[in-house]
Amino acid sequence: MAKNKDNKRKMSGGKSTEPARSWRKQNTKGEEDNTRLMDERVKTARGRKISSTLWLRRQLNDPYVKKAKAKGYRSRAAFKLIELDEKFKLLKPGAIIVDLGSAPGSWTQIALTTKPGRIIGIDILPVEPFPGAEIIEMDFMSNDAPQVLMNMLDDGTGLMRADLVMSDLAANTTGHRQTDHLRTVALVEAAADFAVQVLRPGGAFISKVFQGGAQLNLLNMLNHNFQTVRHAKPKASRDGSPEMYLVAKGFHGRSNKP
Repeated sequence: MAKNKDNKRKMSGGKSTEPARSWRKQNTKGEEDNTRLMDERVKTARGRKISSTLWLRRQLNDPYVKKAKAKGYRSRAAFKLIELDEKFKLLKPGAIIVDLGSAPGSWTQIALTTKPGRIIGIDILPVEPFPGAEIIEMDFMSNDAPQVLMNMLDDGTGLMRADLVMSDLAANTTGHRQTDHLRTVALVEAAADFAVQVLRPGGAFISKVFQGGAQLNLLNMLNHNFQTVRHAKPKASRDGSPEMYLVAKGFHGRSNKP
């Protein structure tokens, strides 16, 4: 388990945990106090990076952020899974679910409302525990992570096959388009490879993808292992984001074809 904070930013669920800030209206005693208060605010703004300022502004004006807060969801990403489930019927009572890149936990939170049989999650960032979910703090891209998850799926009589593997894994962007694309593709491929190892026949796999979708070799692999493979962009995904979701349903067994 990685302890270094820098290392913990390599991979995580793409669900922001930074809370939106709001300024409280201050009681003023006079012009001098008003000036001092204004100066403190300006200093705070000047010390903030432009990217952080834009993020904060977007958060404060995002209706899904407000809705998530009102409903008690851990992040706006909860609505993405809700929309995907409404369209593709992914979450079912009694299901065995694996949540890859689970932080801060909004997808697990939504899945728990459907009364699954079991939920196992993993993220390099810490996740506040949920009753009824088993979430470990570990980098899914580490060599031993898939085996650790499979050991957790073993109930003592053998591997419990999952009904759904869902991945909201996201790599931190570098600003270099091609590098960011390759890093994201690597995450999706690793998640898909894990899914075809642990899913039961008829199971489903969903994963975040970027740059207009997954690469051809990944799509070929999924098409050989699932009955249907579709791309979808939930309304809860921001309009300016290249984020989409890959939904594969009807797993029929691992294929040796390319």
